[in-house]
Amino acid sequence: MASNKIIYAISDSLGETAESVARASASQFDQEDIDIVRIPYINQETQIDDVLREAAQGDNVICHTIVSPTLRQYLHNQAKILGVQAVDIMGPVLDSVSSVVKTQPRLTAGMVHKLDQEYFKKVEAIEFAVKYDDGKNPAGFEKADIVIIGVSRTSKTPLSMFLAYKKIKAANLPLVPEVPLPEELFKIPPKKVVGLIIDPYKLNNIRCERLRTMGLDREANYATMSRIEEELEYAKAVMRRVHCPILDVTNKSIEETASFVMQLIERNKQQEMAR
Repeated sequence: MASNKIIYAISDSLGETAESVARASASQFDQEDIDIVRIPYINQETQIDDVLREAAQGDNVICHTIVSPTLRQYLHNQAKILGVQAVDIMGPVLDSVSSVVKTQPRLTAGMVHKLDQEYFKKVEAIEFAVKYDDGKNPAGFEKADIVIIGVSRTSKTPLSMFLAYKKIKAANLPLVPEVPLPEELFKIPPKKVVGLIIDPYKLNNIRCERLRTMGLDREANYATMSRIEEELEYAKAVMRRVHCPILDVTNKSIEETASFVMQLIERNKQQEMAR
């Protein structure tokens, strides 16, 4: 009985793309028995020689997503000598794209997976920001890259979400005089906390506008100057107690505030690495 034909899916990365193409191609020959053999992390000519020797024994096929021009050329030269069919999945596409763009390809193996990992980090950070928004679950403070504290309407949530898109896990806690502080706030290092303060008159305008959009009385206690000043004094006292950095966001955009926070996080990382 004749042995099954084999498609060798090889790559200088994981080889998932090559394997997917190989399987999709094999599926079109549903009356044939075709095996798929994935061989990842090809980075030496000797590895290519090994695959070619195997492929040549049974009149099999190689498909690959090798991005290294040197290894790609070597593979095709040797495959031609041995009479092995070698299909370059990535090369023609790279050449076509290069002809219509101004930059050159990185030619770095594993870029797809690197991008995937970055994407999943972003999604994880967004889910984290939602889960630990507005003091919902202080248990998340320990897992956060940064914990943002401040009175209502100091842009804690928008800042948390902005940071999440930068793959930073941010939790936030509103400071309200009548609401007890969670003990978790005092169990994390002060450097992992940042306090947001704002000019009371600016906050008054923001809160009045908030009430207006909600169809509520602009004269509600929430927006009075006396209440705002009380909350801000309380917030500053909490921040002093926590010993955290404090940022005045009165005339700052979310981007500016986020930049400050990211610098703080980076400084913390460097200090940790220096230990």
